[in-house]
Amino acid sequence: MTISITRVYTRTGDKGTTALVGGKRVPKDSPRIVAYGTVDELNSIVGLARVFNAERLAEDDKHRWLDGVLRRLQNQLFDLGSELATPDDAAYEGMHRVGDAEVKELEELMDRCQKELTPLRSFVLPGGGRVGGFLHLARTVSRRAEREILGLSRAEPIGDGPLRYVNRLSDAFFVLSRWVGKHLGEPEYLWERGLEGHTRRKRK
Repeated sequence: MTISITRVYTRTGDKGTTALVGGKRVPKDSPRIVAYGTVDELNSIVGLARVFNAERLAEDDKHRWLDGVLRRLQNQLFDLGSELATPDDAAYEGMHRVGDAEVKELEELMDRCQKELTPLRSFVLPGGGRVGGFLHLARTVSRRAEREILGLSRAEPIGDGPLRYVNRLSDAFFVLSRWVGKHLGEPEYLWERGLEGHTRRKRK
C-alpha cells in the first residue's frame, strides 16, 4: 500500500468521525480508534525514550544498541497501528500482520537482557532516570493498549497477534528499563513495603 501525505488537515473529522483503511467512517471513540490511538501514544513515549538516550549516543555501543532496539519497536508499533486501523473486510494482499515473528523477537530480546540482570528481591518503583522512566511509562501504556485491544476483539474479529504482541511488549519495556539502570548508569529503586507507615510511626 502506497502512502502519500500532502496535507494534514482534511476537515472531514470535524463532526467526530474518522476513516479507517478502506474508507469506512466510524466515531472517534469507537473501540478500534481507541485501540490504535493508544498504540500511537505508546509510540510517542518510546520516541521520548530515544530522544533522551540519543543525548549520550556517541558515548558507547550500549546507547547505540538501545537506540536500534527502540527504533525497531517504534516501527513495529506503526505496523500494529496500521493493522488495527484496517477492518477485516478491508484487508489487502500483502498486508503485514504482527504475529509470531515479532513475539519471538521480543522474547529473545528479554532473554538476552535478563542474562545480564540480577534477580529482583522486590518490585521496582517506576522512575530512576529519564530513559528508564519513559520505558516504565511505555510499560504501563502497553498494558492499557492490551486492555483496549481486548475490548476491540470482543466487538470485532481480529487475530490473536496484536494481543500477544502488546502483552510481551509491556514485559520487554520492564526488562529494558532494568537493563538501562544497570548499563546506562540510571538508578533503580525498589519498593519498601510499609515505608510511609514506618516513617509516620517514628515521628510520633
